[in-house]
Amino acid sequence: MEKALLDAAWEELTESGYAKFTVDAVVRRAGTSPPVLYRRRPHREELVRATVRHVLERARVELPDTGSLREDVLTLMRTSNATRAELITLMSVHLAAYHQETGAGTGELLATGRAWTGATDPLYERAAAQGEIGAEGLSERVKSLPFDLLRHEILTTCAPVPDQVLEEIVDTVFLPLVR
Repeated sequence: MEKALLDAAWEELTESGYAKFTVDAVVRRAGTSPPVLYRRRPHREELVRATVRHVLERARVELPDTGSLREDVLTLMRTSNATRAELITLMSVHLAAYHQETGAGTGELLATGRAWTGATDPLYERAAAQGEIGAEGLSERVKSLPFDLLRHEILTTCAPVPDQVLEEIVDTVFLPLVR
């Protein structure tokens, strides 16, 4: 039932946007009753956060192991670019009203299900073990930088990012920073 409710909520968000998002519409889509939904998510904002977490978890990608940090990061960015560009754009567009109503920024909402926080640690641990980067810990901001720049590019262009831009992010911004 939880999956059906969250899938119905996502469908409603993508069709109607947050401004027109109602619990009644989610209940109708899920084929259930309001008490069933309210027992799980008593507030609309909580339902939206749970829905975003659900969708991001469903869109999680496997970490590559290509043998080099550069290729691992590029492979992960390429996969995310190919599978998440539409998702990132939809979330940004449809959840603008969420920000207006709650005051929570899009980044804060995305952080409720940020799939890459900590998830890329094995890439950096392997790179340190191979001597590609220093063994000292990198901050979460530095580790997420290439993916934050990818998301920024997607949001400013509303389209997947060209491969040359991905390479530029990795080669001219990210790798010099971590080395």
